[in-house]
Amino acid sequence: MTESPRKPEHVAEYGKGGMPPPEADGRLDAGAFHRNHAPIWTVLSRFLRQRTGDVLEIGSGTGQHAAEFARQAPGIFWWPSDHLESHIRSIAAWRAYSKVPNLQAPVRIDASLPDWHLAERGLPETFIAIFSANVIHIAPWAVTQNLFAAAGRHLARDGRLYLYGPFRRDGVHNSPGNQAFDANLRRDNPEWGVRDTADLKKLADANGLRLAELVEMPSNNAILVFERITPA
Repeated sequence: MTESPRKPEHVAEYGKGGMPPPEADGRLDAGAFHRNHAPIWTVLSRFLRQRTGDVLEIGSGTGQHAAEFARQAPGIFWWPSDHLESHIRSIAAWRAYSKVPNLQAPVRIDASLPDWHLAERGLPETFIAIFSANVIHIAPWAVTQNLFAAAGRHLARDGRLYLYGPFRRDGVHNSPGNQAFDANLRRDNPEWGVRDTADLKKLADANGLRLAELVEMPSNNAILVFERITPA
């Protein structure tokens, strides 16, 4: 079967570069959210739907995923974060607009730093899950390293790390579109690129995690589910 061409698309900051400007209240709109939030929630809900506890989202972007997923899981306190001021404003605006009581105020976290100082920012020290969508391929490798290190420190005993986006599979792209996408990313910024599952497994091993599942998603994306294998 012939694959439909994948349009190379990556967004480092919403509302810039010809993208739709924010609403008057600061809300930004990501087109990808409307396409992917339902498939992503199908995977997250297997673990989160009947649970209580705290979930940390790294790189919340517009804040639309945070508002939707918090609405879907009323027993979860959802903690959105980002490092860009425009995204923090949008997350706060979506929180006010959605009025979801368990969606927490956005927190500025620079995931490229090794210590996120969560307690100093008023966040819990332990989470039942950490979620990040479309982040690690448009960030330096240090962000991925620190994300896994934080998961090793802050996930509960049976916690999960969920990563959504495009991935190479043990050195091989899963589609010509993703191969072209990877080349475009690296041309734009040599520190970016579609990450490889083999490298992510090594980071997981080094931080007391293991790859439990790779779930295929639309548009040649996937969700990688890592589970904690060492005591919290």
